[in-house]
Amino acid sequence: MGLDLVRRLGRPANAASRTEKMLHRVLPLVYRRLGKGVFARAATEFLAFGIKQAYACIFGALLLALILATRFLYPDDVALTRYDFLFLAALAIQVWLLAARYETLDEAKVILIFHVVGTAMEVFKTAAGSWIYPEESFFRIGGVPLFSGFMYAAVGSYLARISRILDFGYTNYPPLWTTWLFALAIYVNFFTHHYTIDIRLGLFAVLFVLYGRTWVHYSAYRYRQRMPLVLGFFLVALFIWFAENLGTFARAWRYPDQANGWTFVSLAKLNAWVLLMIISFVLVTLVNRPRRED
Repeated sequence: MGLDLVRRLGRPANAASRTEKMLHRVLPLVYRRLGKGVFARAATEFLAFGIKQAYACIFGALLLALILATRFLYPDDVALTRYDFLFLAALAIQVWLLAARYETLDEAKVILIFHVVGTAMEVFKTAAGSWIYPEESFFRIGGVPLFSGFMYAAVGSYLARISRILDFGYTNYPPLWTTWLFALAIYVNFFTHHYTIDIRLGLFAVLFVLYGRTWVHYSAYRYRQRMPLVLGFFLVALFIWFAENLGTFARAWRYPDQANGWTFVSLAKLNAWVLLMIISFVLVTLVNRPRRED
């Protein structure tokens, strides 16, 4: 029964995604090697969950690795600036993911939308002085190098792929139209709070009203697990915050309080990442409609 469930839930949406198939050939070997007891079951589930999370993050992980590597290794005397190299490299990664069919065209469309949404917000926020990109580049809009949009696209890529890889199902999911309006209100507030009141606390209240009873169900290997969806939002935002610290350490961008040297990004940024990540999550549901868990 367990292996049948693996084959049913673990089958990639696309035949070219051989990594997922290979993973489900290896996991039974790990399970048997650990002894088939309670510990073996828990360890194999945990290992499968971690590997699949890392696999879903491949776009963001590669982009972050390039940001860090170019901070220390990129030469100063080349015609192609560091930011432009990152833009072209991110574009190549996206093309590769599509060509290798690690992403579907529908997923790529949503990721493109989030790329545009993120870039528009970047243009506004840099003009408002919220953060800056300190280096020169050719591929840019205003003060925003175009590689920055791929950082938002990486979040959309992760959410689109992890929902497929872990076979997400939901209980007590709110009506879709309410989530669309909620995402729109979050996005608008990112702009309007510079000129009027910040309704962020109200948005968090709505977050718990809409999603407070929602559970996400998933399968890493043999068993169905579940967690509160709100907890999942905060956990993903926490890892984005970690990545943001690495990005600012690599001087990909800089906040005003980092003008005299790198410091940790304020934990207060977590609330912004939670809300921004929800926008991405809602955009992904336009393609991967939330499936009701039986």
